[in-house]
Amino acid sequence: MPDASIDLDAYLQRIGVRTPVVPDLQSLRSIIAAHVATIPFENLDPFLGVSPALGIASVQRKLVHDGRGGYCFEQNRLLGDALRAIGFQVTDLAARVLWGQPDDAITARTHMLLRVEVDGKSWLADVGFGGNTPTGPLELAPGVQQATPHEPFRLIRRNDSDWRLQLFAADAWQTLYRFDLQPQFAADYRVGNWWTSTNPDSHFVTGLSAARALHGRRLTLRNREFAVHVTNGPTQRRTLRDAGEIRAVLQEEFLIRLPQHPALDDKLGNLPG
Repeated sequence: MPDASIDLDAYLQRIGVRTPVVPDLQSLRSIIAAHVATIPFENLDPFLGVSPALGIASVQRKLVHDGRGGYCFEQNRLLGDALRAIGFQVTDLAARVLWGQPDDAITARTHMLLRVEVDGKSWLADVGFGGNTPTGPLELAPGVQQATPHEPFRLIRRNDSDWRLQLFAADAWQTLYRFDLQPQFAADYRVGNWWTSTNPDSHFVTGLSAARALHGRRLTLRNREFAVHVTNGPTQRRTLRDAGEIRAVLQEEFLIRLPQHPALDDKLGNLPG
């Protein structure tokens, strides 16, 4: 049975894009910036023992209509379908996450990203990497420092098939993930999504994460630690005391309409400090 189609008007209204969009670089930049500011990265479903559904009907019900966010498989599924509806040529890709790992580590392909063709060039689009999500499209060009509304990024090419995405932070280039340009299919993401959302060692199962990227700052939450990272400025951190404070931050700072789950308060109250 074919999947449903995206409601493009509802998506654009959700992210606050009111001007006409066409398949050009300006529209791509505007959409990504609006998306990461409006639809939060969050893993409440895996944290509560629910494996997210990846069909576009389920994804847009959750992220567009129900006031929720999601993680990479949901975020980039939504963005990819929206871009295709606008007229962009989009290829789905997969990456091996290296953030916090040695640069030569071989991790599973558990991250979704997009390749978008614009004006004869290839660009990467990724609205689903949490607190380090690139907030603008990145040209698929090796060794070039590329500005975004937040930090600079660059792509490193090791050989014909091995690319790495790096972020400049804390006065150093740091690798986020490695990837190649092999197109991926829905079945590939179902496997990665199931592993990520059910494996007892997955940090999406064992802890809570949330992120939004606003003008001039990023908001992040990891378990009880809420942080505001000012672009080219200081970071303000606050440890949340209890489930009530965590709820308030999720609702007021990340704009999440919390799910009605009977275990939510107990899970939030038992997060490590």
